[in-house]
Amino acid sequence: MSTSLLYHGFGIPKVEYVKTSYEASVVHFHLEPKPEAVRCPTCHSPEVRLHGRKERRFRHLPIGKKRVELVFPIPRVECGHCGAVRQIPIPFADPHKRYSRPLARYVVDLCRHMTMLDVAEHLGMSWDTVKEIEKQYRLRHYARPKLKHLRRIAVDEIAVRKGQHYLTVVLDLESGAVVFVGNGKGAEALQPFWKRVRGSRARIEAVALDMSPAYTAAVRQNLPRAVLVYDAFHVIKLFNHNLSRLRRELYSQSKDQTERWMLKGVRWLLLKNPENLKEAKGEKARLEEALRFNQPLATAYYLKESLREQFWNCWDYADAARFLDSWLAEAKASGIRLIVGMALTLERHREGLLNYYRYPISTGPLEGANNKIKTLKRQAYGYRDPEFFRLKILALHHSKYALVG
Repeated sequence: MSTSLLYHGFGIPKVEYVKTSYEASVVHFHLEPKPEAVRCPTCHSPEVRLHGRKERRFRHLPIGKKRVELVFPIPRVECGHCGAVRQIPIPFADPHKRYSRPLARYVVDLCRHMTMLDVAEHLGMSWDTVKEIEKQYRLRHYARPKLKHLRRIAVDEIAVRKGQHYLTVVLDLESGAVVFVGNGKGAEALQPFWKRVRGSRARIEAVALDMSPAYTAAVRQNLPRAVLVYDAFHVIKLFNHNLSRLRRELYSQSKDQTERWMLKGVRWLLLKNPENLKEAKGEKARLEEALRFNQPLATAYYLKESLREQFWNCWDYADAARFLDSWLAEAKASGIRLIVGMALTLERHREGLLNYYRYPISTGPLEGANNKIKTLKRQAYGYRDPEFFRLKILALHHSKYALVG
């Protein structure tokens, strides 16, 4: 084997080939540092004297199913220029590692297509070593995303474990990349993000979020010039929550057995979009019958559908403002306590709702990222290392999902 093949074929620079030896199923490549590579690691002077060697072995790329190890005696030198006594740097491996850089790159490539357990079994390595390699790679490339070019972002939380354990996620709506993952939820979880935003001098124009008072206050305090856009998904989600509560209240208050029978079992029909009701299963007829028997429930349901179908499909800001004011007046006039409360909530957030027509953004892409995060967690059956989980989330925009089978 030639030294050129070591460099071009195996990615091992600044060494000379000595010999190859075989031990059981392991192939050993014996190497020597090139004379020009023997320099002082402190001042890089070539005026050095040899102070012994220490032989080390490094795992390298396999040849077929054969394990390959690099046998490399590391010279210890004394510099005649600065007087330092040091080992020269290893040209093909990181300090304190027992594997080569080409092998680390190969492991990272395999982890994009296989589980870490599969990679470990394929290469005959420990799972911990594979995880360490991938974690170090992600620390170098994804630990601190650049925030300078942020313009439009989305903020939301996701439950990642039982016991009310949450992560707060910030997504760049232009690139689709997760740029921050904070522990917990609420204003405190975003404090490290605001610190990095100030340091990066990012000019964030708009923020899509739910109507959480904590997030709203945090954004207004730290991004006073940013426009808040309240998301349609969370508005309808809140309305559906109130609609479910109203159905339960009407059911418990009703003394008429027929009416109680009509209200029972229609919760999911109330929450479904009308176009998703399956006529073959009689869902549409069942819902219409329940609404016909209970006027307050019908009023609340049609108010929700009116808001969902029309508000986010208006022509412009002025048209949306007219519709919203009319809708709020109608909801207040309904006299239904939960719907009046919902109207007052939307009235307090009126400007944020109408800002959709200045910046047509939503947390929809972030909800998609949250689904990927849940898939990531299920595929791994959970993560023992929270920092590694955070790094996997930050690299989520480079992940690929395919249906196999």
